[in-house]
Amino acid sequence: MPPTLVLFLWVLLLLALLWLDPAQNAKTSKALWIPVVWLFIEGSRLPSQWINPGGLATAQSMEDGNPLDRVIFLVLILLAIGVLFSRSFSFSRFVARNTALNCLLLFALLSVLWSDFPFVVFKRWIRDCGTYLVTLVVLTDRSRLEAITTVLRRLAYILLPLSIVLDRYFIQLSRQYDGWTGTFTNVGVTTSKNMLGLLCLVSGLFFLWDTITRWPQRRQRQTKRILAVNVVFLALSIWLLQTAKSTTSTVCLVLGSFVILVSQSTFIRRRPGILKTLIPASFCVYLLLDFVFGLNGSMAQAVGKDPTLTDRTKIWTFLLGMHTNPFIGTGYQSFWLGSRLEYFWNASGEGHINEAHNGFLEVYLELGLIGIVLLIGFLIASYRTIYKRLTSSRSFAVFGLAVWLVLVFYNMSEAAFEAGLMYALFLMVAVAAPERTAHRVGIPNVVGKDGASAAGRNEMSPRVARLSIEPAARRDDDSW
Repeated sequence: MPPTLVLFLWVLLLLALLWLDPAQNAKTSKALWIPVVWLFIEGSRLPSQWINPGGLATAQSMEDGNPLDRVIFLVLILLAIGVLFSRSFSFSRFVARNTALNCLLLFALLSVLWSDFPFVVFKRWIRDCGTYLVTLVVLTDRSRLEAITTVLRRLAYILLPLSIVLDRYFIQLSRQYDGWTGTFTNVGVTTSKNMLGLLCLVSGLFFLWDTITRWPQRRQRQTKRILAVNVVFLALSIWLLQTAKSTTSTVCLVLGSFVILVSQSTFIRRRPGILKTLIPASFCVYLLLDFVFGLNGSMAQAVGKDPTLTDRTKIWTFLLGMHTNPFIGTGYQSFWLGSRLEYFWNASGEGHINEAHNGFLEVYLELGLIGIVLLIGFLIASYRTIYKRLTSSRSFAVFGLAVWLVLVFYNMSEAAFEAGLMYALFLMVAVAAPERTAHRVGIPNVVGKDGASAAGRNEMSPRVARLSIEPAARRDDDSW
């Protein structure tokens, strides 16, 4: 079948799926397409990489960036800001509710003062703030939980089938070749097997959670259709993950799935406090076993993998030997620039990579020990925020706990703390966003025959008072 025809059929299938999607919700707004487009870029490749897929990255090009990418990101950021202002979003309340996150962002911005590339740091900080802005567009929608699920569904509907189309019919776009052995790996819509694995990890985790959440209503006709779609895309996620051969994403998907499944047991439901202790404790035990007994290398060797985690341990040793400022680092997203990047490419023997393959090490290199302390503070604060929702929105809180655990484990061998699809998903479940003004009002400001508005009267009728209270009581996901 001609590739152009296949691409046309994919477009028709996508439009039909979006139009007939049994899980679509009329409450969600059209503004959700802004975060969908943003996450499409984060989950696949930059616009310039779609246009010029064979272009080779150089140290200078990484410093300069691409004008097309900047324009598209800027447009999406301005659209997100416009949506937030139209919703009367209170930035002051957001700052007050997310102190740890804002301290981390502020310190990253202050790093322009000591970075060798202050303008680049400022540009990248503005660009990455777009991830927070589009996340807030999702969290300030009329129904937060429905908005999050809608964005994740649309993203999977677009990226997973398109990855299969590219792998089968557009191999010039989807094949990545090993420079030493010449073997190739299909990477779908992404630029590497690890990014494809991350896409499958996020979508697989979401569809598993959504299926388990809807399972008690499986006898309803609409729910049956939703579950059928979930099963198909869960299968696609697992199949693509196997083709990507991304060990980190596979292990993290198993780990996140285990948290979701175990949380459904009667024992855990009756004792939710166990989750509060068990999840962070498991990560601490993992760190202890890794640093003391070399757990990572032993596990990799047990499953037939390289005990150096595909040379990651060599990369970490080399990077720590470059002796950056231990307290403040080199500046936000400025380590992999200029002479440092060229030195690593020429002296490390690890090829032209531009990440530490460890999120904690990446933050240390850029923001030093102060950045690590602020990051840990944000992780602790976000965990407390997620855990508190167990009493008001248990199902989504469980998903948040699974995402939290997956994020910290994923960053042990990949860098995903400052941007990207995994970090965006984490922000959706971890950020405490204030409610929209329209939601807090409860009733429209209707003017009566006497000229007084219902919202402005000193005395409400019992029926009006009841209407103003009931929506807040029913709106489980807006009690964040």
